[in-house]
Amino acid sequence: MTTTVSDPRTAAALAARHRTTDAALGRVRDAITRLRREKTQVSVAAVARRANVSRTFLYDHPDARAAVAAAMVEAGERRTQLVTDQDEAREATWRERALNAEDALKAAHAEILAQRTRIGELLGQVRDLEAEWTQEAIQRITTENTSLKQRVRQLTADNRSFDERLKAARSNLRFQDRRVADLEAQIIEQGRTTT
Repeated sequence: MTTTVSDPRTAAALAARHRTTDAALGRVRDAITRLRREKTQVSVAAVARRANVSRTFLYDHPDARAAVAAAMVEAGERRTQLVTDQDEAREATWRERALNAEDALKAAHAEILAQRTRIGELLGQVRDLEAEWTQEAIQRITTENTSLKQRVRQLTADNRSFDERLKAARSNLRFQDRRVADLEAQIIEQGRTTT
């Protein structure tokens, strides 16, 4: 249905209205682009605020309504994909952790088995060592150990006594050296006074 406008004022008003509508549509598209870039949720209210248009304009104008609806669907799909990706990443992480835990558990069981085997071998060696010593051998070794300790104490005391004697002998020697030096000095003095 095409209508011809005969009045130039009406034509100018319609042209102004088309320019205003086109400008508003441009702002709506820019607002949707900014919301996508900022990864903000796309809704009729958010687009109306950003584009500085009324919600009625968005609902009444078919191009604006279609652009907002398409952006909301795309944002919903993107959000669904993001949630799916996050869930898959979490599941992969848990799967990896489970596998690592299973490997660690196997390694721990193997280590426990090896440790138990080693403990059994060492206990067997201890029992073997204990079995080799009779009560008489243990008593003999204890007696020898006691006599050796007494001998060490005696030798320590003798060593201390000899050390004291050595110090005393050195002190006497130093005294004798001084006495000899004094006597030599007196002999030399007497030799000078007689000559």
